[in-house]
Amino acid sequence: MSQTEKEYQAIISRCKTLFLKKNQDYGTSWRIMRLPSITDQIFIKASRIRNIQEKGVQMVEDSIESEFIGIINYCVIAIIQAKMEGQDIGIDLNIKELEKLYEEAIFENLTLLSQKNHDYDEAWRTMRISSITDIILMKIHRLKQIENNNGKTVVSEGIEANYRDMLNYSVFALILGTSQAN
Repeated sequence: MSQTEKEYQAIISRCKTLFLKKNQDYGTSWRIMRLPSITDQIFIKASRIRNIQEKGVQMVEDSIESEFIGIINYCVIAIIQAKMEGQDIGIDLNIKELEKLYEEAIFENLTLLSQKNHDYDEAWRTMRISSITDIILMKIHRLKQIENNNGKTVVSEGIEANYRDMLNYSVFALILGTSQAN
């Protein structure tokens, strides 16, 4: 296992723990959300990160780190929702099924990360966290355009690929956050 995979799994472990604790509080109430609503939630979190980065000051105590964790978990939610689209499952999922769905989404993402990391030779490690934030915001705008086109693309990756990329970039930001300033 590479260093990146170890760091990735450590971040995801924290995210999953929070996700499952929030499930104890709220259940799977997020199942009511349509993908565009999830995209908007991610947009709110990424916009807040960028505003704090630009202003250098924040008025609410929630950290930038917690916002990246929120983006990761909302991306997992979106991936789960996309896979369940059209199925008459209902809103409530039991904890074992939820944990399995979370782990499946992450496993697929880790596979994608490993493939891209091989091809790009970990170029993300030289990026600024502010650039990662901008890429996430760009991907949100791409998603909104795809959603406005009823999920249809001509030559571009689809909706799920953009959620997966935002998830991975958020993990990168958290990894880098331990070694560089915003």
